[in-house]
Amino acid sequence: MGSPSDEALMERFCDGASDAFETLFARHSGRVQGFLTRMVRDGPLAEDLLQTTFLSVIRARGRYEPGTRFIPWLMTIAANAARDSLRHRHHVDAYASGAHTGAPTSAPPPSGDPSLRQHLLDALQQLPADHREAVVLSKVEGWSFDEIAELRGISAGAARLRAHRGYEKLREILGALGEA
Repeated sequence: MGSPSDEALMERFCDGASDAFETLFARHSGRVQGFLTRMVRDGPLAEDLLQTTFLSVIRARGRYEPGTRFIPWLMTIAANAARDSLRHRHHVDAYASGAHTGAPTSAPPPSGDPSLRQHLLDALQQLPADHREAVVLSKVEGWSFDEIAELRGISAGAARLRAHRGYEKLREILGALGEA
């Protein structure tokens, strides 16, 4: 017999089996941390958000409904943690920059950094959070639009539209870099 499904492990965890939680953490912490790192582009913050995500799983186990697919449920928790963190950081940055007078500065990318990957990561950060999430989940994580829709509680068409808008904005941002 193979290893138990994520859903079976979660149900065991809900019934008090802490080893089931440890197995779920071992199975999925790398994937969740990779997703969080791409969402917030800050390794230490992603590690904190990984802990926050799994603490939320512990706290929410009483609300987990048997039969619910575990991965979309877990990734929803992770995505919400990333969005909350980004929103908080945006508010802190906006408040801090309110005290700053003068023209905003935009430093050119460091010379000697021709990395397209770095430009892409920078461009991803400029997307609205819902567009960035759709792009990362579809292109990096390989999720279908149906899976993204289930995760976000939207239609597959809305998930496709978010990703499409994200791709268009990325083309615009990366195209502007090429012209600079």
